[in-house]
Amino acid sequence: MLHEPATSAAKDPAGPYKMRLGIWMFVFYSLFYASFVAINLLSPLTMAAIVFAGLNLATVYGFALIVVALIEALVYDAMCRKKEAEFARAEKQKSGKSVKSKKGKA
Repeated sequence: MLHEPATSAAKDPAGPYKMRLGIWMFVFYSLFYASFVAINLLSPLTMAAIVFAGLNLATVYGFALIVVALIEALVYDAMCRKKEAEFARAEKQKSGKSVKSKKGKA
């Protein structure tokens, strides 16, 4: 049985953008999570405070961590798709111009 990639892999022109965006989002989320850990370490009783609809801060913050991660994933996907579409349009325009210029020379 032959094991090959399902699609051909080529250099991703949006790769550097995706990497930069991912790093910034990771830093943001890490700081958000680190603040959760810091509150637990420095003032654990603060986590017992009721903050919303009878829920304590630990529960609300925990759900917030999950929701923020989901939102970041959706934003990352949308921004990466937009950047990939920009590169695809630019490549299409570039190839369209080169085809026209070759036809004019013939």
